[in-house]
Amino acid sequence: MQVVILAGGLGTRLREETEFRPKPLVEVGGHPIIWHIMKIYAHYGFQNFIVCLGYRGNMIKEYFLNYEAMNNDFTICLGRQNTITYHEEHLEQDFNVTLAETGAASMTGGRVKRIEKYIDRENFMVTYGDGVADVDIDALMDFHKSHGKLATVTTFRPISRFGILEVDSDSRVVQFTEKPQIDGWISVGYMIFNRRVFEYLGGDDCILEQEPMQRLAADGQLMAYRHDGFFFAMDTFREYKYLNELWDEGKAPWKVWK
Repeated sequence: MQVVILAGGLGTRLREETEFRPKPLVEVGGHPIIWHIMKIYAHYGFQNFIVCLGYRGNMIKEYFLNYEAMNNDFTICLGRQNTITYHEEHLEQDFNVTLAETGAASMTGGRVKRIEKYIDRENFMVTYGDGVADVDIDALMDFHKSHGKLATVTTFRPISRFGILEVDSDSRVVQFTEKPQIDGWISVGYMIFNRRVFEYLGGDDCILEQEPMQRLAADGQLMAYRHDGFFFAMDTFREYKYLNELWDEGKAPWKVWK
């Protein structure tokens, strides 16, 4: 099954890192976050990727074009007999990556619509290029197959960034809870779609999370896979630092591979 990664956004809230490179190339522990996402899927045997490019997509192309040289020792013979001999094998030997230009200003639904021509199976996966999680992809797949609907989104109950106070009518604090888990569920990506979802998608201005998802829900075709583990999206500089701290301390829950 193919894994579509949305990697075309501007990443404006992480301007410290994204002014000169796309967010999927912002590094966590010395590797771009898109590498971490691919490694999560590859751990479960999914190594066929389609990357939806937009903002500074040429840099993502260059990253993959130079992957062999940047991740191996090699010997190069200069001159007319120019040859390169790689001396080692990195652990991403069988990754198959399609890099698709999906428009500089396209919205998420428009980007997915543009790669329809590359989808060659009945079902495919879609996720964002900035969120890591310890989602059990096999269990997610089993859940999607079990309900027979067109779409599955992975949902997660986030932790509040702030302490919550319960205050009575006299302004007395009855209870204080430091950063509790929020009652509601949010969509975190790690989605699975039947290819009939393309019928719900419009042009480049189509936002996947708005009309398409609303229509799927109204048609009874949208199901939620509840993830109770770790999820974190790198949306701000503070979150970038937090993910790097987890990695540096050897406490990265999303590192499910060896």
